[in-house]
Amino acid sequence: MDQTLRQVGELLLGAVPTVVLLLLLYAVYHFVLHRPLQRVLQERRERTQGAIERARADIAAAEAKAAQYEERLRDAKLAIFRSQESRRQQAQQARTAAVAQARQRADEQVKLARTQLQQDVEAAKVRLQSESERLANEIIRAILAPAGSHVPAVGGQQ
Repeated sequence: MDQTLRQVGELLLGAVPTVVLLLLLYAVYHFVLHRPLQRVLQERRERTQGAIERARADIAAAEAKAAQYEERLRDAKLAIFRSQESRRQQAQQARTAAVAQARQRADEQVKLARTQLQQDVEAAKVRLQSESERLANEIIRAILAPAGSHVPAVGGQQ
């Protein structure tokens, strides 16, 4: 067993330079290749991730602007609709007022025409009354008067 321990000790002692060389090789690999490679990969990842994140941010900003544009467009359409509705209501009110005024004038003209018609009827009645009296007197004179004599008119007219 003593011999085994000694062989293991010699083996370990012979492995020390190999371990030192292995550690030295690892350190050289780590500083010369691994760190610069990690740095390049990290930089690449940052660039790609950064570009992706910037693209996402740009897309989000574009969507926000599009939503804002749509909202302003919707507001503008609503304002136009309200303006049109207001103008339509004003036109309707003006039309209603014009119709009411025209009706009032027509009613006044109808009343005036009725009054004039009534006056004309009364005047015609008076003329007809006087004309009928005159005709009646002429008829009476024509019937009562002998062929050559003259009869005074009823009511003192001749």
